Amino acid sequence: MRVVLRAGAAVTATAGEAERLGLRRVLVVCGARGKDTAQAVADSLGPALAGLHDEARMHVPVEVADRAVEMALAVGADGCVAVGGGSAIGLGKAIALRTGLPLIAVPSTYAGSEMTPVWGLTEHGAKRTGRDRTVLPRSVVYDPELTLSLPVPLSVTSGINAIAHAVEALYAPDASPIVSLMAGEGVRAMAEALPDVAADPGSLDARGRALYAAWLCGSCLGATTMGLHHKLCHVLGGTFGLPHAETHTVVLPHALAHNAPAAPAAADAVARALGAAEDAPTALWELAGRLGAPRSLAELGLNEADLTVAADLATAQPYPNPREVTPEGVLGVLRAAYRGVAPGTD
Repeated sequence: MRVVLRAGAAVTATAGEAERLGLRRVLVVCGARGKDTAQAVADSLGPALAGLHDEARMHVPVEVADRAVEMALAVGADGCVAVGGGSAIGLGKAIALRTGLPLIAVPSTYAGSEMTPVWGLTEHGAKRTGRDRTVLPRSVVYDPELTLSLPVPLSVTSGINAIAHAVEALYAPDASPIVSLMAGEGVRAMAEALPDVAADPGSLDARGRALYAAWLCGSCLGATTMGLHHKLCHVLGGTFGLPHAETHTVVLPHALAHNAPAAPAAADAVARALGAAEDAPTALWELAGRLGAPRSLAELGLNEADLTVAADLATAQPYPNPREVTPEGVLGVLRAAYRGVAPGTD
């Protein structure tokens, strides 16, 4: 994978990356909200542009992926450029998974999906994920100018979503010293950048530092196996339709508080990265609060009656986690996240 990170790169570097890969008919995919930005990237491709498809949706519903694949085949695309957040990049990955076409990612959020071989599709109310090197972008073009239109509230939750990748990488069963170094630096960089983004949303320096952090945190996600936190967020998003970044922001402090007794070194590493005198879960919860992010699942529209269903779904199949995953323990995490109380007080 090649990575380009500089202001203006979306429209000055994407065409060069496509040419380097030998692409001559490129399909650009995006969501409806990011169409204007994607159009600028599409225009920069010149005669290599085969079409623009703006139907990306959160959690990549399988019917949306079907239409995008049909579009890619219909225009004879030999490559794909995904412009936008996790939804657009997820759709680009779905095309790559089914067609084998090379993917270039041009992220406009801090989700980090562009750094991973992980794909996800939602069908019949359930989100399934997998790993396949085919979906790993061949090039990633980071452009802080592209994130200037990302509203501060979404910038904050997108950034904390990135932090979640690094946190779970620190206690993953396949963690390594290199990944742990990236994780600690990613948490530190993002936690320092987000207040600056909130204070001055037009700062290219702050936006660039957030993209640097997203690069590191996303790389951690791609290199390790995620645990309880990500499983819960997939259930809450795929089954109940909760917004992706906001859900990660709400759940993370409580999932870490639950796992910390079984992964004290990881929790201590997060606290150091945050420069926190208090424990890491509380520091994350306080960071979200200071930046005006949601702190309860109730705020996001979840019904209290759904908590038991979510806990059952999140414990239906085994997966690695530092602490044993039980319906009672997971329900406790969900109840605390639903109420929005400080971690460890419920």
